[in-house]
Amino acid sequence: MPTPPRVSREVRLAALPDGLPGPEHFEIAETPLPAPGDGQALVRNRFFHVFAALRTLIGEGVDGAPFPPLRPGDTLFGAAVGEVVSAPEGSGLRPGDLVSHWLGWREYAAVDVTGCTPLDGSLPDPAAHLAPGRLAYTALTRDAEIRPGDTVFVSGGGGAVGSMAGQIARLLGAGRVIGSAGSPEKAARLVSELGYDAAVVRGAGPIGEQLARVAPDGVDVLLDNVGGEQLRAAVAAARPGARFVLVGALSGQLSPHGSGTEAPVELDSYRLILRQVTIRGFGGFGGSEELSRWNERFGGWLRSGDLVFPHVRVRGIENAPRTLHEVFHGRHLGTVIVEL
Repeated sequence: MPTPPRVSREVRLAALPDGLPGPEHFEIAETPLPAPGDGQALVRNRFFHVFAALRTLIGEGVDGAPFPPLRPGDTLFGAAVGEVVSAPEGSGLRPGDLVSHWLGWREYAAVDVTGCTPLDGSLPDPAAHLAPGRLAYTALTRDAEIRPGDTVFVSGGGGAVGSMAGQIARLLGAGRVIGSAGSPEKAARLVSELGYDAAVVRGAGPIGEQLARVAPDGVDVLLDNVGGEQLRAAVAAARPGARFVLVGALSGQLSPHGSGTEAPVELDSYRLILRQVTIRGFGGFGGSEELSRWNERFGGWLRSGDLVFPHVRVRGIENAPRTLHEVFHGRHLGTVIVEL
């Protein structure tokens, strides 16, 4: 393995924004190569995920969230795949091993061994470990209890989660799968590339009216990445016994106003009661055995061609702030990855 450089680059928050962050709110900083402490491995990152939920952490954060807010001078963080450079004896990690961890947005990271997940060859592309398909699968199977023949509505169908959720719903036996998108072009790609039966378009008229046209018999399952008007529309379209699972809140996170830490929405309580609609938040993940089972299933679907991993790769950490800005504005389809 080549000798590591003396310095590593990382992306830091330079200033708090007034509204949505832009590239000017970040800086690419050079820092001495991290020196691993006791129980830490030195990892050279190869890929990291650029995700819209960082907007909330760049704001004030949310009480009870699993991650702290970011302050000026802090290095951004998120899911990453990297190569072990060095690791403590007895850790089970060796130089050259691929691992996933949560210290992305930097070229090298000193990561607690307990925070490293070794990666095997279960997936044909190491970058696919950054796909949030496990989240979509768990939300649909455990939280929404999807059933054969269900009509499924995925809000934010072109995002990282949504681009996987529509395909997975189809593989799990959904009878009709509908997504939402931010433009006619992206909506067309949901149908032509990702197996959606139809798509509604934000800004092309009331979402409720569009959803009523493409799902005239109503909706059984909602996987909600957005909230706001789209959640209201799903409630109006809910069939008796519909099951909704809330995964994200992009309507608030990507609002040009405020800090992105709130996503208020007014719902029709009568409709929820009369149709016995269940709404629950995503319940989190299980342990390593669940992850192993998911990777085996995911890898099988990828190799058979039953499922694709929609993603965009951007080369170079220097392009990460611009790429995050593009994610905030919905430019890309699928998971967005910076490759180092």
